[in-house]
Amino acid sequence: MTPFAPPLASKQGRPALPTRQVKGEPVALFQQVKDHITRKIQDGSWRAGDRLPSEHELVAQFGISRMTVNRALRELVAQGRVVRVPGVGSFVAELKPQSTLLHIVNLASEIRQRGHDYACEMLVVERVAATLEVASALQVRTGASVFHSVCVHFEDGVPIQLEDRFVNPQVVPDFAQQDFSLQQPSEFLVRTVPFDEIEHVVDAVLPTQEQAMRLQMDAGEPCLLLTRRTWTQSVPVTLVRCLHPASRYRLGSRYSASGNPLST
Repeated sequence: MTPFAPPLASKQGRPALPTRQVKGEPVALFQQVKDHITRKIQDGSWRAGDRLPSEHELVAQFGISRMTVNRALRELVAQGRVVRVPGVGSFVAELKPQSTLLHIVNLASEIRQRGHDYACEMLVVERVAATLEVASALQVRTGASVFHSVCVHFEDGVPIQLEDRFVNPQVVPDFAQQDFSLQQPSEFLVRTVPFDEIEHVVDAVLPTQEQAMRLQMDAGEPCLLLTRRTWTQSVPVTLVRCLHPASRYRLGSRYSASGNPLST
């Protein structure tokens, strides 16, 4: 099962929508249009305030009915992702006031924006049998085969995050085939799967001996553990635990009076 196939040319030479399935069932055309627009927003191709292609342009681009495009845009408006201005067009909505813990931040970009060097060391990319905890999080049976990756993120040569990730192969069957020297696992997933739900939980913990070794820290030092789950159309995509030395990393936000984030 392939969640996203490369765009194919239609008989008229127009790009077709990616074909996607969830739990073996084909996804409706309007949902595929929503996925296409959502991916563009999530990967930064379209930013808050950018004008989207018109209904006519989307109909011509993908060779589908205007009714299909209109339903996709209406549902995106209802979800707060898109704003429609009568007689003007559709635009990417501004982010609503909320903690950046509810967003997936590109760590590499965040570090580079500070003028620092970023590096990522992949330690593991493999298939494993899902434990009870992982199976419950990804809604698969215990012992089912799932993808597992582990990597360390560095800022100016200092490890600041140990990422331990499990991925649902029903949604992302080609995860292990990616070259993660070119992009982080999180970057690949954001570009590939248009998530529509995120859950974040932050805990204060002490690292294990192995975790402390990977993060080049004392095992007695506290860490911040960010546990994230994402879903697409109510289907779990990934469970990831991001461990940060508390002395090197903090989570927080700053907002203007209008509610727009100023920094993270």
